[in-house]
Amino acid sequence: MKFTRDEIRRSMLLYAISDRTWLKEGESLADVCRRVLDGGATFLQIREKDLEPGRFAQEAEELRQLCQRRNVPFVVNDSVEIALSCGADGVHVGQSDLRGRDIRALIGPDRILGISAGTVAEAKAAQEAGADYIGVGAVFGTSTKKDARNLTVEALRDIVRAVSIPVVAIGGINAGNIAQLKGSNVDGAAVISAIFGAEDPGAATSQLLALAKDMVAAHG
Repeated sequence: MKFTRDEIRRSMLLYAISDRTWLKEGESLADVCRRVLDGGATFLQIREKDLEPGRFAQEAEELRQLCQRRNVPFVVNDSVEIALSCGADGVHVGQSDLRGRDIRALIGPDRILGISAGTVAEAKAAQEAGADYIGVGAVFGTSTKKDARNLTVEALRDIVRAVSIPVVAIGGINAGNIAQLKGSNVDGAAVISAIFGAEDPGAATSQLLALAKDMVAAHG
């Protein structure tokens, strides 16, 4: 694997997930992601639920190159095919994507596999399925997934305790509430709108990075 287990754990600190719906006129996703990476994002995922495959693949290739130059892990949401075709570092999938599919076998042993989970049972199953890390949420209210259920700090701590792989919290996290994750023992925070919906995504990333470091340091 290009990234070691320790490097993957450290890269969870501030995990940025792209959202093109926030792009301003004349901006490209690559332009914004460049600013986000320069702002200190430690991991990047491209998430495109509605983009046609050809365009999705093109965007993924551009972001892969940006991340490669900065030695930042880059994964594709859901699409194993696009992850493989663009040479991404890995793929992130949800629970529904695991049904009847061995994602680890599809991507091979050397790529990063992230899996979403909301319970201890799902987290354990994800680890058994070969996940390198788990995205756990939603921890706060989120507009990205309407059916997401909020998790308490105690529930997060239980999930972290149940697995040996890194855990990143996701769901409605922003500069105003990230401190509430102190004591959860998660390895970092995954952020969408608080970065990509910000007036200055680069500055928002820098602020969130400092807060994420403080949050993780406070776990003790």
